[in-house]
Amino acid sequence: MGRIVLSIFTTADGVVDDPQRFTFQFVSEDSMRTGLEQLRAADALLLGRVTYQGFAASWPNMTDEAGFADKMNSMPKYVVSTTLKRGEWNNTTVISENVAETVAKLKAEVDGDILVYGSVALVRWLLRNELLDELRLVTYPVVMGGGVRLFEESGEPAVLRLVGAQAFDSGVVVLTYAPSRDDLVGWGQESV
Repeated sequence: MGRIVLSIFTTADGVVDDPQRFTFQFVSEDSMRTGLEQLRAADALLLGRVTYQGFAASWPNMTDEAGFADKMNSMPKYVVSTTLKRGEWNNTTVISENVAETVAKLKAEVDGDILVYGSVALVRWLLRNELLDELRLVTYPVVMGGGVRLFEESGEPAVLRLVGAQAFDSGVVVLTYAPSRDDLVGWGQESV
């Protein structure tokens, strides 16, 4: 059975949108190695429409010696969207109906990690529907002061359980959490 794993770039104050504004100055050899290991451990990608379209516009034209591009371009991709009719990036399946059932079935069919990059609306929905198994918050030592945050201001607390932490030479820290299934009150009830 697969696990749905989020990997998202965030600032110290929780901003997750437009990561190119705060990530490039902190690229390090150890962070690149960890990112590649994470990608290699994944058997599929699960993305929201906006993230998918951004990736589909750039990854097919990329090459690199490390193997990021080859893995990204060859692995199965699932995009959750009610507006996208078909995927243009190779190996893409669009999930537009019965999303919870389809994603649960995907978890049952995939052996390794199902990696989610970005995709804030999808991640919020996955949390609310108890489908997200792990959150890897790649935290950059930057304070943006404003922007889109991963977690909504719901007014209700939501509990995460720390399962790992890794610091890089650049000052970036990966905090790995599992959602607490005992206290999902704070995740809300919206649909995807």
